[in-house]
Amino acid sequence: MPVTFQSAATADVQLLTELAQYLLGLLGKRLDKRGVIQHDKLPLAISRIEQAISNEEKAEIAEDALNCIAQAASRERGSGLAQRARPLLDMMREAELRQADISWAI
Repeated sequence: MPVTFQSAATADVQLLTELAQYLLGLLGKRLDKRGVIQHDKLPLAISRIEQAISNEEKAEIAEDALNCIAQAASRERGSGLAQRARPLLDMMREAELRQADISWAI
């Protein structure tokens, strides 16, 4: 079941429930039927998601090094959390610029 994020700053963004739940968890929020991220909380929210992406990328590099895969380049970088979270992160950045809240509904 998709979760729809809405903001006056951008077009709607839909994410799969598991991804939405994970990203909202990073922000200290629960995936309820409805919720809101206030515009003044967006800088911290953006920072937390960016940190999670950075941590995932570092873990991939470490795993590749342990498995000697880095030279073979058998895995494409950026296909994980960074790619899946990009629509919501873009929405958050634009909403921050326009001082608009983001709400979601299941």
